[in-house]
Amino acid sequence: MSAPCTRVPVTAAGGVLDLGAAELAAAALLAALGVDTSSGALAQTPARMARALEELLTPRAFDLTTFPNDEGYQQLVIERSIPFRSLCEHHFLPFTGHAYLAYLPGERILGLSKLARVVEMFAHRPQVQERLTQQVADWLHEQLRPQGTGVVLVAEHLCMTLRGARAAGATTVTSALHGVLLSDHRAREEFFALAGIST
Repeated sequence: MSAPCTRVPVTAAGGVLDLGAAELAAAALLAALGVDTSSGALAQTPARMARALEELLTPRAFDLTTFPNDEGYQQLVIERSIPFRSLCEHHFLPFTGHAYLAYLPGERILGLSKLARVVEMFAHRPQVQERLTQQVADWLHEQLRPQGTGVVLVAEHLCMTLRGARAAGATTVTSALHGVLLSDHRAREEFFALAGIST
């Protein structure tokens, strides 16, 4: 008989945080760019920059809560339009968007809020969208052991829309699939259709 509810504490791996050093580095960066932060409204900007980046790089810890699939549910569980934000590791500019997650349960089902928590855990670090998509899918598949897992991310990258190509409004779509969502085209199409993603 499977456990009625399991909770596994989850924390993101990360380095040592030093807000004081980050503030000094932010001040040095702004000074190198010709921005005077010695007085006025800009005086606290280096500290605000450091705190903002800390927030973007620090996910909240959570418990991965699963429950036995007592009813033998054998259809897709889909969470749509989970908002996320991350930092492009190439330019340290944000990219933001929505995640669409699905799994086909095996012996256990997942507390629904945990799907959003997993996205946050991997998004709160320097990232590229391709890796973020794969990390979420791999982690869910390894931890939950479902029959199939699907992840689609749709995001706008400020490093593309504000600079460089300046392609305002452009979005990037990435996907990662495991199990029957990868091997069975009908299951895959059902995921995309129920998630509202055109293929």
